[in-house]
Amino acid sequence: MAYPLEGKKVWVAGHRGMVGGAVARRLESENCEILLAGREVVDLSDQSAVREWMAANRPDCIVVAAAKVGGIHANNSAPVDFLQSNLIIQNNILAAAHENDVQRLLFLGSSCIYPKFADQPIREDSLLTGPLEPTNEWYAIAKIAGIKLCQAYRKQYGRDWISAMPTNLYGPGDNYDLETSHVLPALLRKFHEAKKSGSSQVTLWGSGSPLREFLHCDDLADALVFVLKKYSEYEHINVGSGSEVTIRELAETIAEVVGYEAELVFDSSKPDGTPRKLMDSSRLSQLGWANARPIRIGIKDTYRVFLETFERST
Repeated sequence: MAYPLEGKKVWVAGHRGMVGGAVARRLESENCEILLAGREVVDLSDQSAVREWMAANRPDCIVVAAAKVGGIHANNSAPVDFLQSNLIIQNNILAAAHENDVQRLLFLGSSCIYPKFADQPIREDSLLTGPLEPTNEWYAIAKIAGIKLCQAYRKQYGRDWISAMPTNLYGPGDNYDLETSHVLPALLRKFHEAKKSGSSQVTLWGSGSPLREFLHCDDLADALVFVLKKYSEYEHINVGSGSEVTIRELAETIAEVVGYEAELVFDSSKPDGTPRKLMDSSRLSQLGWANARPIRIGIKDTYRVFLETFERST
């Protein structure tokens, strides 16, 4: 199967987020018409507004990158928001896409859809084989529903819609709010602020022992465009870098990039989350994509953008 993007109208839903922004940048080299619509143009939680916008703009292809996202603290503190908001957004987009005969759709999930103690590396068929990680199960359940809804449209209506499951992401446009961010941007900000203030310590949640895989958002975008053009299967597909680090190792790498040594203090009263989470992205690599950059290079690029944007605005 091949789906050429040249000449197509491609809507990136959620283009102001880190992932959506990266996808929009990557599509600029595909000779397609990129459709972008911020909240002031169409409120994705408003079913009528989504239907009207879709009918007026008639995209050929949609990348569903719009979602309410956050780290462990945010997910744990606002379960209704994470479950309900994401269900509403994705249901509205998929329903309107069907009504308007959208040819191709790519739904983005998250690696948190998998069971907490799934066999490692995590294969696509691990979905729904065990209990989820409690600290982010609300977001995970919404994303699982999105995967299944794409499969349902494919099964009932023959829609050529697919789902991709990215691993932990970072890069330009990330969220650096310490209350709602994921671990990598949170640590980047913490080390930067420790450097500015001369603080001798940086506090991390948990034990520092969990293993995590990280992928730069621009590498994800490249993989997603590849998948859009090459993949058409009922099952979702994993998108990862194939390498992992402990949270302690991640902190040490960030300290090196920021250029500041500080004592690492581990707050054991805070949860570790899933002990290990490495995606099996062999299906993607067999298709021909394996272009993830080393994490130190990715963090260095991310810190440069952080200094140019976030730090300048505070």
